[in-house]
Amino acid sequence: MARLSPPDFDNLSEAQQSVYEQIVSGPRGRVRGPLAIWLHRPDLADRSQALGRYCRYDTLLPPILSELAILVTARVWNSEFEWQAHKLIGLKAGLSPEIVDAIRDRRQPQFDADDQAVVYDFALAVQRDRKVSQIVYERAIAILGAEAVVDLTGLLGYYGLISMTINVFEVDPLDPDACEMN
Repeated sequence: MARLSPPDFDNLSEAQQSVYEQIVSGPRGRVRGPLAIWLHRPDLADRSQALGRYCRYDTLLPPILSELAILVTARVWNSEFEWQAHKLIGLKAGLSPEIVDAIRDRRQPQFDADDQAVVYDFALAVQRDRKVSQIVYERAIAILGAEAVVDLTGLLGYYGLISMTINVFEVDPLDPDACEMN
């Protein structure tokens, strides 16, 4: 059970109700997991869900690369909730089971695609080292382009926030009512 339960959806404040309706009417279709926790602070929930919607659905990164970055983030942060929420999405987006298993087991994946390799290296460096070497940066720019690297950096920041929220409030990955595809 999470440390903090979501607000009672039947008794939301006007501000909470407004954010709740924005989320359920969008591509997520429901409010659970960290989004529900954020509803305790509707301004945070509103701004975060808007950023999350952009990071999940509107970046220049194709889904396979976004999901790869999200899975790396989930593993770095030991965020089992986020791992469970995005593992199948990553596989459906085209990540190989071998890559997903290697990330899960904290082993270096073997990539056939340069874009996947650079997203992995970039995501791991940002979160593990808190910086990106010039070599990794230049590879990312050459392979993805500057605008996609900006999107990738934003996506990593957003999923870091998601993972922090999950870890602080101990959102249960096994609770079917908690698992939100952020």
